[in-house]
Amino acid sequence: MSRTNLDILINGERHQILIEPHWTLLHVLRNVVGMMGTKENCLEAECGVCTVLLDGKSVNSCILLAAQAAGRSVTTIEGIGNPEHLHPLQAAFIECGAVQCGYCIPGMILTAKSFLDENPGRRPSREEIREAIAGTLCRCTGYRKIVDAVALAAERMSIEGADS
Repeated sequence: MSRTNLDILINGERHQILIEPHWTLLHVLRNVVGMMGTKENCLEAECGVCTVLLDGKSVNSCILLAAQAAGRSVTTIEGIGNPEHLHPLQAAFIECGAVQCGYCIPGMILTAKSFLDENPGRRPSREEIREAIAGTLCRCTGYRKIVDAVALAAERMSIEGADS
């Protein structure tokens, strides 16, 4: 197979990568760029653990061909915060004890981030949060603490937005 050049922005950093036409975005992120925060599981877009943001919208990277991300911006869990300055969602997940085994958490946080970014300054209901995260499966919990964390982050983000 012939490789083609992929020009992609990942977490604000431009990458020029030679890819095989059949490579998924998940494969490129984990195996070429080394972004291990994006998890691999079902490879069928059924579990959501591979969720990343593509131009700000949540997508399942396991079924998206890397070539489809050419010239676009990808954000992984590594791109939304760091240990010195956590994103409000990351901080809320820790405070609410929503992180158990942690495997689903990157996808869960990015799914929630996309949802909250689409509704800036709004405090969604618990039912709206449940619906927004429904595509990301967690096997460790009943989702209560995850919903608590998203609600807490939404509250803090709406207050921060009001202050600016």
